[in-house]
Amino acid sequence: MNKLKSTKTKLGNEIELLGEKNSKSLVIGVFHGDEPQGKFLINEYLKTHSNTNLLFIPCLNPDGLELGRRTNSNGVDLNRNFPTKNWELTEKNEFFGGEKAASEIETKFLIDIINEYKPSLILTLHAPFKVVNYDGPAKEISEKISKIINYPVEASIGYPTPGSFGTYVGIERQIPTITLELDETCPVESLLKPVYKIFDIL
Repeated sequence: MNKLKSTKTKLGNEIELLGEKNSKSLVIGVFHGDEPQGKFLINEYLKTHSNTNLLFIPCLNPDGLELGRRTNSNGVDLNRNFPTKNWELTEKNEFFGGEKAASEIETKFLIDIINEYKPSLILTLHAPFKVVNYDGPAKEISEKISKIINYPVEASIGYPTPGSFGTYVGIERQIPTITLELDETCPVESLLKPVYKIFDIL
């Protein structure tokens, strides 16, 4: 798996884009530092699989992962920092969307990748809600994922998410975008088989 692009975070950690230049689907792990499952699942998959259709960012928020918290090292929730029509300046809590939209290194890196590689489908790995949430024209693929992992399909996560990645790419740019909310109560190893099957249909 080739390293196509990388950047360094505020704390000096590396964010990597792995794959082939002509890969069509993008898989992203660890938007939130307290949701580490995605990095483990992606890295395990890459040890034994070579899927040339997929681009991977195993860990978008290595600073948050290192610090054991949802936000990045600036205290920004990356999933509220995208330049959407509904982005707003919010109070400084764990959902803080930054002082301005796209203010963060991690957000800019991901926007650059979307613009350069133009993925036709995006899957982000989150926790803990056990749902297949989607934005944009992704209902059909979400239903296929639902059958594999046995989680319900939800068009809404149930609360407002101004500046979210799903709104930015799924709704406003009409790229099919799936937010797979994984079960955090089970051993992450038990998710390997269904997640591998999901990667293989993207």
